[in-house]
Amino acid sequence: MARKCLLVKSFIKKPKYSTRNKSRCPLCGRPRGYIRQFGMCRICFREKALRGEIPGVRKASW
Repeated sequence: MARKCLLVKSFIKKPKYSTRNKSRCPLCGRPRGYIRQFGMCRICFREKALRGEIPGVRKASW
């Protein structure tokens, strides 16, 4: 419940200074591990990439 509350607050209320703006994952609300290019956290990114829901992303092998 606390996580949902923070998620709602972060989308509604604008911070006093722009540097205080914290990116959050729109799927789970996680504030850390956010990947800007894909707009989600690393955990959600990994799950979606493994399911093949993100075009052009595949598991690395070398």
